[in-house]
Amino acid sequence: MKPETPSTTAQAPLGYPVPDWQGCPAPTPVTLAGRYCRLEPLSAVEHAEALFAAYAEDVDGSDWTYLPVGPFASLAAYRTYLLATTATTDPLHFLVRDRVSGRALGTFALMRQQPAHGVLEVGYIAFAPALQRSRLGTEAHFLLMAHVFETLGYRRYEWKCDSLNARSRQAALRLGFTDEGCFRQAMVYKGRNRDTAWFSIIDREWPALRAAFLAWLDDGNFDARGQQRQRLETLRTQLAQEDSP
Repeated sequence: MKPETPSTTAQAPLGYPVPDWQGCPAPTPVTLAGRYCRLEPLSAVEHAEALFAAYAEDVDGSDWTYLPVGPFASLAAYRTYLLATTATTDPLHFLVRDRVSGRALGTFALMRQQPAHGVLEVGYIAFAPALQRSRLGTEAHFLLMAHVFETLGYRRYEWKCDSLNARSRQAALRLGFTDEGCFRQAMVYKGRNRDTAWFSIIDREWPALRAAFLAWLDDGNFDARGQQRQRLETLRTQLAQEDSP
C-alpha cells in the first residue's frame, strides 16, 4: 500500500499519486454466503411478506425513527415501497437471510455510488430485532465490506446517519468506521432537520479490520450460551498491538 505522503510542487502540496487508478465497477446484484447468514438481491415479490413479519417484532416502530421511510402500516404499503426500491440500482438493496432458519431478517443497501472514485456508502440499514446485535448482523456487514473492498476494489466505504442516532453511531464505531465529523443541516426528512454524522473505512484499513472480523466470528469466540468472549473492538486493538513493531 502506498503511503499517504503528499506530493509537492513549487506552488502547492498535492495528494499522493494514484497513477494506475482506473475506477471500479458499479455494484450489481449478487448473492454472498457466510457461515451464519446469506445476502441476496432484494425482491419485492419474494421477500415483502417475510420481511414485514420480521419487522413487526418491533412493536412500536421505533427502529424506523431515523430512516427516511417507514414504519409501514400494512403489508401492501411495504410491498409498494419495495417495488419502487428494487427498481433502482443506486441504492442497490440486499436481503439478509438467516442460513439456519431461512428467515428473512433485514435489508441494507450500497448507495451514493461513485465508481470513478472508488467511493460508496452502506445505508438504508433496516434490520429486524432478531438481526440486531447478533452474529448474523455483524457477519452481514463483514460480507458486504469484503465484497466492496476485495471483489469490487473500492477505496472508501462510508456510513452516514442522523447525528442524534446514538445506536447507529455506536454501531459504526464498533464495526471499525472512523468518525469524520458532522455536516450541519445536511437534510430535511420526515419534516425535521438532520445533522449528518459521517464515518468511513478506507482500503488500507481493510486487511486489519478483516482479521478482527474473522477472529470475532470464529466459533471459539462464543461460549455455550452464544455470548461473545471478546468484543470486536478488543480484538482490533489486540491485533493492532501484535502487528506493531
